[in-house]
Amino acid sequence: MAEKRYWQYVYMVLKLSEMGAYRRVTKVSTDFLAERLGISQQTASRYLIELERMGWIERNITPEGSLVKVGEGGVRELLKLFSSLKGVIETAYPPSVTLEGVVFTGFGEGAYYISKENYSSQIAKKLGFEPYQGTLNLKLSSDYDIKTRMELEAYPAVEVEGFKSADRSYGLVKCYPAVIDNKVKGALVVAMRSHYDVSVLEIIAPVYLRKQLSLKDGHKVKVEVFTSSTTMSVDKSS
Repeated sequence: MAEKRYWQYVYMVLKLSEMGAYRRVTKVSTDFLAERLGISQQTASRYLIELERMGWIERNITPEGSLVKVGEGGVRELLKLFSSLKGVIETAYPPSVTLEGVVFTGFGEGAYYISKENYSSQIAKKLGFEPYQGTLNLKLSSDYDIKTRMELEAYPAVEVEGFKSADRSYGLVKCYPAVIDNKVKGALVVAMRSHYDVSVLEIIAPVYLRKQLSLKDGHKVKVEVFTSSTTMSVDKSS
């Protein structure tokens, strides 16, 4: 189902609920519904037919109008909307933020760390993907992006624990699930020990992002970053 059409259906169910059809039967004429929604009578009638077919409403047609009740499917969608709005309004931090940066060639530091088994195995377990051994480096484009990146420090993150080897110790890494250019799932990684400041994003993914997204130095990339308490609702494939 296209996203635009989905939200039209949800809006229709919401309006029917406001008219009294939530968990009870109410009489609805397509003329009145069309006038209330600012659409044609034919469009209103079509939506009712489609919602009934989908199981979002129950409908019985009478000479005076349709007797409509929001069905289990419609109730479920309204509860999903309520849960999403509640999360956005009541949480102290947003469920996600979008940052934009410019691709540049880094020091190869990311590849070195991701190649360490202690890190890569934890990432696979906690983030759900085997990371490609390297990072996509982005230089943030504006003061807004830098400020937003700094705010991320206060948001919940997936923590990849540090460890010690025979010759040195490796620090904690904070990870934020992310979607890169609205196409590939991955994560923003923030190492507690890094040569980069907050103006740089280091992105990991299960694929080589430069090749997957046809990126070169200088290309702009948008990254939607999620807090660890948020389940990514997007369905992107890598």
